[in-house]
Amino acid sequence: MSNPTAAMLVIGDEILSGRTRDANMYYLAGELSKHGVDLKEVRVVSDDADAIVAAVLALSEAVDHVFTSGGIGPTHDDITADCIARAFGVGIDVRADARAILEAHYATTGTELNAARLRMARIPDGATLIDNPVSRAPGFTVKNVHVMAGVPSVFQAMVASVLATISGGQPLLSQTLRVDRGEGEIAAPLSALAEAYADLSIGCYPFQVNGAYGANVVIRGTDGARVDAAVTELAKALAL
Repeated sequence: MSNPTAAMLVIGDEILSGRTRDANMYYLAGELSKHGVDLKEVRVVSDDADAIVAAVLALSEAVDHVFTSGGIGPTHDDITADCIARAFGVGIDVRADARAILEAHYATTGTELNAARLRMARIPDGATLIDNPVSRAPGFTVKNVHVMAGVPSVFQAMVASVLATISGGQPLLSQTLRVDRGEGEIAAPLSALAEAYADLSIGCYPFQVNGAYGANVVIRGTDGARVDAAVTELAKALAL
């Protein structure tokens, strides 16, 4: 049986403008690989309602799980929750259980639960809350879309909460073989290897150090023995 599939939707003008460097995609990809979920696509969209709705609907239909990052905070440009509700045709309002979580949190810190902070308790109808042990404001899941904060520490905590509730498959294993030759010299052996090991993912990533060319060949798959065999065969073919 093949592994479940996933996509990620990164939301925010700050990512597209270059003001903020996204770290969440890197983290999610690693965690999904360990959990046996194949990440198939990542999209980045601006804080535009139509773009968010369109991306959510397209990705939700294409994969088993969609993970979103960004746009569920207390400010006016945090529109993700409203967009998710619109995408699935459901209502959205402050929900009692989400409000109770925020009330308890802010009571312990002596901070007022004002109208802006209460926006983070607005949850689409029928959603399941995602626990946030870091800052307490919950994320939520609607159908197969898991909606999470963009702050990396909060995002990572929410990913852990979600992965504990979904079934994974076989973890993706990988090995890297460094080759101190240009891609043109190793292209033919790599093509032959890819044909012989069609069940594996074989990537070639070139580099240049002090004017010398080389490449890291990364071989990935769920069968450790097959990955080992492919690495050994390639090393032999390249006389490494």
